[in-house]
Amino acid sequence: MKRLSFIPVVLLVLALFSCSVEKDYVVKIQTKHGDMYAVLFDEAPKHKQNFIELAEAGRFDSTEFHRIIKGFMIQGGDVFAKEKLPANTWPTIEAEIVHGLIHKKGMIAAARMDDKVNPEKRSSGSQFYIVQGKTYAPDELVTDMELLSETYFKYIQLGSNVALKEEYARLYEAQQFDSLRQRMLSEKANLEAFYNLNLEEPMTPKQVQTYTTIGGTPHLDGEYTVFGEVIKGLDVMEKIASVQTGQRGKPLDPIYMKVTVELISKAKISKEFGYVYEINK
Repeated sequence: MKRLSFIPVVLLVLALFSCSVEKDYVVKIQTKHGDMYAVLFDEAPKHKQNFIELAEAGRFDSTEFHRIIKGFMIQGGDVFAKEKLPANTWPTIEAEIVHGLIHKKGMIAAARMDDKVNPEKRSSGSQFYIVQGKTYAPDELVTDMELLSETYFKYIQLGSNVALKEEYARLYEAQQFDSLRQRMLSEKANLEAFYNLNLEEPMTPKQVQTYTTIGGTPHLDGEYTVFGEVIKGLDVMEKIASVQTGQRGKPLDPIYMKVTVELISKAKISKEFGYVYEINK
């Protein structure tokens, strides 16, 4: 009995020792609005290594957060444009889209060209974005809102739905988009029955929990590689997301960054930043 009870104790000691000696990189992104700290995921090893190499070489320094969409994300790190490399020579990275790594607020993901020219969803070799997003009501989250909008618009063209069409026009002209969205959601069951279709958007319990509490951008899940997470400085991201922008979301007052990485123990990262390492996030 003594030997059997001793085994779990040994395993626990080994696990604690392993955690204390394992190391990881902490990314520091310095801006005039403050500093953000992040970790990069082992589940996306090519993206992690590429980011570390660019940071260690100082190539991110003096790049900008050049595209900002409030309520969505802040994007930056255009190394190759800064270095004036010909666009047709800009390297890309094989997609590392991992189930479970979702677009929660604060996640770092790789920018990329759209599917028409990039069906393999290969990532930019430098540009990344930090998710801001928003929180969602459960009924909106589990609904294919694009299909709902298309179906609802078709439905109100019917002669029997003049009142709905007039209501739609009134809400749209008044830019009461929240009310319009709720009105469409209220007709979801009727539309599914009338057109014999399914307007559900498949979501895992984790996605529902995350996007109804913390928030994020769920429609990007499975489409872009998520490879890191901000663990301190989300308030800085919020400040940057709120700046005035011009065409294509470019800030009127440039926001430059300096990016460094430091290799420290995971135990120290957990202690200083309150970050919990998980398997299969």
